[in-house]
Amino acid sequence: MGAGLAEPLHATVAQQGFAFVEGYEMKALLASAGTLSDWDRFARSWNALALDTYMADGGRYRRRRHAVYEAAADGSIVRGAHQPHYQSLDYNVLNGGIARWFEPIDASVGSGATMRTILAWSRAFFETLTACRHWHVETHQFRIEARAAEPGRPTPEGIHRDGVDYVIVLLVDRVNIARGTTTVHSVDGHEVGSFTLAAPLDAALLDDAKVAHGVTPIEPVDPASPAYRDVLVVTWLDHARRIRPPSSHR
Repeated sequence: MGAGLAEPLHATVAQQGFAFVEGYEMKALLASAGTLSDWDRFARSWNALALDTYMADGGRYRRRRHAVYEAAADGSIVRGAHQPHYQSLDYNVLNGGIARWFEPIDASVGSGATMRTILAWSRAFFETLTACRHWHVETHQFRIEARAAEPGRPTPEGIHRDGVDYVIVLLVDRVNIARGTTTVHSVDGHEVGSFTLAAPLDAALLDDAKVAHGVTPIEPVDPASPAYRDVLVVTWLDHARRIRPPSSHR
């Protein structure tokens, strides 16, 4: 997996619980696991995200799609049947405690070269930090929109942990926005780092047991033009620790 490039990151995440990776470096790292040959189609798919109707704050600024994969001990990564996303109230005080059904990630995007490469690389990377080899994986496409009257909130639940083992956040696009700074905090609440995902493939790698994170609201630079922040979030959870939602029915 490009050991020469990745080894310093292993140490950083192991010691600090997080790392920021600039897009040019992330692209080189991903190349060791596959290709991004369908990147343009992958990025355009954010234009077809559905409105998140579960926002307890009444916000209409978040669009998303969702897919689940099982990464088995034999090395395979297989997409699962469409299912809800669930977080307990312990991890998401705003929108947790219920099974949230989002529209599925398009099949061609979910099985395309870019998604396969991101999954393969992040699996290989996180498995250098743990003995786990069987994972419950969730992928989330997010678009946060900003308007003059309604700033977009990438993390409306505030500084939080996701209740998983590891997280990778990849910027896909950033259009006509200011702010959107990621802050990382120790479990006792002290800020230990901050950075802004500004260019495509800029990435945050997070050990969810060691750090919490949040992102400041985004605002339009030109209020008359569309303004949004597109990211892919992939979470990795030891399959043995998976908690099924209270109801699996839509």
